[in-house]
Amino acid sequence: MKRRAAGSGTPSHPVADIKGTMGMLYSLNSLLIAGILLFSMLVAIEAGHRIGRIFRPSASEPYKSQVNAVQASLLGVLALVLGFTFSLALQRFDSRSEALTDEANAIGTAYLRAQLLPDPVRSGVHKLLRDYLDLRLQEGQVSLADDAQRRILLLRAKRLQETLWQHAMQAAEIDNGVVTTGLFIQSLNEAIDSFGRRDDELRRHIPEEILLLLFLTFVVTGGVVGYSSGLSGHRPPLVVYIMVLLIVVLTFIIIDLDRPRRGLVTIDQDSLLELKASFSGK
Repeated sequence: MKRRAAGSGTPSHPVADIKGTMGMLYSLNSLLIAGILLFSMLVAIEAGHRIGRIFRPSASEPYKSQVNAVQASLLGVLALVLGFTFSLALQRFDSRSEALTDEANAIGTAYLRAQLLPDPVRSGVHKLLRDYLDLRLQEGQVSLADDAQRRILLLRAKRLQETLWQHAMQAAEIDNGVVTTGLFIQSLNEAIDSFGRRDDELRRHIPEEILLLLFLTFVVTGGVVGYSSGLSGHRPPLVVYIMVLLIVVLTFIIIDLDRPRRGLVTIDQDSLLELKASFSGK
């Protein structure tokens, strides 16, 4: 029977390097970012409007038409960048949800297959898997911004993985059967691999450069909209401010989706909680 080495199922990155690169924006409150964006766009519209008023007497009709064309183009670019960023945030949110479900399934399978292990090992493995599940639930409630607490929980989880693997090797020495010990070793490998995949998904965020580009596009578009209204000699209509509000709300949702453990839209742990409930009944 072939068995992977004890370290083969562990995540490729060391836990000590788990913080990764989250960027400056990730540490800021989502509402604060949305508020700054709203204020910036309103200032850009007002500034653009006043500048447009200054240049209005010398602006010809062809010039105004060209500004209106640029305004329409910028609104199209804005819609494109906004749609792309929202799609990216939603895809990563779905990937994180799937990774959590996959880990719950892997742990549950390992727990069931542990029943095939020899008597001296079976009870110890069941207890270790219950403790491991509790750790994964605790870690799932810690914000990614709380790096120190996450390090502690992840290190404890990795130590349990090593202990579980030692039990698997002990079981293989007692019973080297493919159907008994072999199936458990396979499921334990999958549980350890799913640990790494879930953590990797959590550490992948929308690149800060894309968010900054999005914010810059918002502000520039707001300035051009205000400038166009200034050239026309009237204040920006109400629909412009409704558009600004919608943009800010969508941006808030994008940022919220990119922060799976804080904010309004979070990844629930129902799969792990249901698994824990099933463990309690056994």
